Amino acid sequence: MAPEQEQQGSETMAGKHGYSDDKQKHLNRLRRIEGQIRGLQRMVEDDQYCIDVLTQTSAVNKALRSFALSMLDEHLKHCVAHAVANGGDEADEKVREASDAIARLVRS
Repeated sequence: MAPEQEQQGSETMAGKHGYSDDKQKHLNRLRRIEGQIRGLQRMVEDDQYCIDVLTQTSAVNKALRSFALSMLDEHLKHCVAHAVANGGDEADEKVREASDAIARLVRS
């Protein structure tokens, strides 16, 4: 496998992902979202009012969207910027990946 293929989708030329410097912050955020999901499960187990469950569901969705946008921002600042600085096929691929990710976020 060519070196470019080994790195595609896993690590950048710098040897880490764009979010690596803030990894603990991202993990903490995901743990809070996980807690919100567990809260939703408890609400359903406890037969909470439908609107209250929907309100909490909305909060979880907002938290996940915020996390996704944060990851996208990291990707653009680190992975895409690095690839664009190098130019060539890598730049085109990283921009396409970012565009696809944005499209998925907009559809969700």
